[in-house]
Amino acid sequence: MTEAEPGIEARRVAGALLEGALSGRDGLAAVQAGKPFNALSPQDRAFARAVAMGALRRLGEIDRALDARLKTAPPQQVRTLLRVALAQRLALDVPAFAAVSTAVKLAEREAKTRPYKALVNAVLRGLERDGLSDGDPATNLPGWLAARWTQAWGADAVAAVAAAAREEPATDLSLKPGVDAGALAAALEGEVLPGGSVRTRRRGDLSTWPGYDAGDWWVQDAAAAVPVRALAPQPGETVLDLCAAPGGKTLQIAATGAAVVAVDRNASRLKRVHDNLARTGLAAEVVAADAAAWDDPRTFDAVLLDAPCTATGTLRRHPEALHAVRPADVANLSDVQHRLLDAAADRVKPGGRLVYCVCSLEREEGEGQVPAFLRRRADFRLTPIDPAAVGAPDDALSDHGLRLHPGQWSDRGGLDGFFVARFDRVA
Repeated sequence: MTEAEPGIEARRVAGALLEGALSGRDGLAAVQAGKPFNALSPQDRAFARAVAMGALRRLGEIDRALDARLKTAPPQQVRTLLRVALAQRLALDVPAFAAVSTAVKLAEREAKTRPYKALVNAVLRGLERDGLSDGDPATNLPGWLAARWTQAWGADAVAAVAAAAREEPATDLSLKPGVDAGALAAALEGEVLPGGSVRTRRRGDLSTWPGYDAGDWWVQDAAAAVPVRALAPQPGETVLDLCAAPGGKTLQIAATGAAVVAVDRNASRLKRVHDNLARTGLAAEVVAADAAAWDDPRTFDAVLLDAPCTATGTLRRHPEALHAVRPADVANLSDVQHRLLDAAADRVKPGGRLVYCVCSLEREEGEGQVPAFLRRRADFRLTPIDPAAVGAPDDALSDHGLRLHPGQWSDRGGLDGFFVARFDRVA
């Protein structure tokens, strides 16, 4: 990148991030771990990621606008340039001259895209001339997922999910006991949510925010804080947190005064758990092991299983999840969840409790797991959860637990999708 071409390399990397996200489940992470992304300045890395996320959130709208202008489909590299340029305009309000001129310069840099330089310029300038406007948010959802969700909840709920998915979400913070939520919300120009989380629209380096160095809070979506509230750990109890990384729920449990053991098979992801425990001054036993095959004889007063899933409920923060998941993943992960639930149940003391949750919007991973588990385990009973008591939307209550989806709390900016169920083991 030269002084004459500010942001060119950041936009090229944004295209690489977008293509990586669309290539498969680990594609985005692979690009972010690569040299081109990490060679950017922190500011340019943030810009590149914001552009890629904006493109993913509005991919249906962007492609419809482009297809209306393109007589024939251009090479994929050219479509990526066009998508990146329109994402800047629709999602980030980058000035038209900057988005268009940098797209043309990027087209000129590569042999495969150079012949399409004039096309890139004509398409983008034509769209600007005719006026860019928001399209139907529902077009940004993969069709097969939208059809599943419509069948499960109805068209109105899916329209609300699509509207929430298009917007960059706020940041939610969970607080240590004794921290003044109102004061922190005021300092961050945010609000206190039901349940006690603080939501802020502030952006930038978290380490500069009030209370960070003191360990007063950690980042955790308001929906992700609900399962631990449903588990209701008490001081002095023993609690097992299975599939614990990145550790927000571990911190919640530790903050109650319970003795928590956090287990996750991914040792590298557990580093973040260690870091946050150190920053907040909270304590937990952290174990790198497969939750289904963990060789430890202990049983616990309470067990939390945040099972691996398709993560379709995180579409606000991770729009790449929608484009990575395939129909076969739902069935495959449902089987994994089945096995992990059985392993988790064996860890619960008689009279103890088990909370199962997934950040998925798929019924097979959530509601469908409950009756099947109860048929296998006659020693467990499903326990109703009061939404108000755990900081969940009133309309989250379902026959099998709590169903949270991004269209809820639309007046507050939405929340992640989660399914949460609590079981009590017969004494």
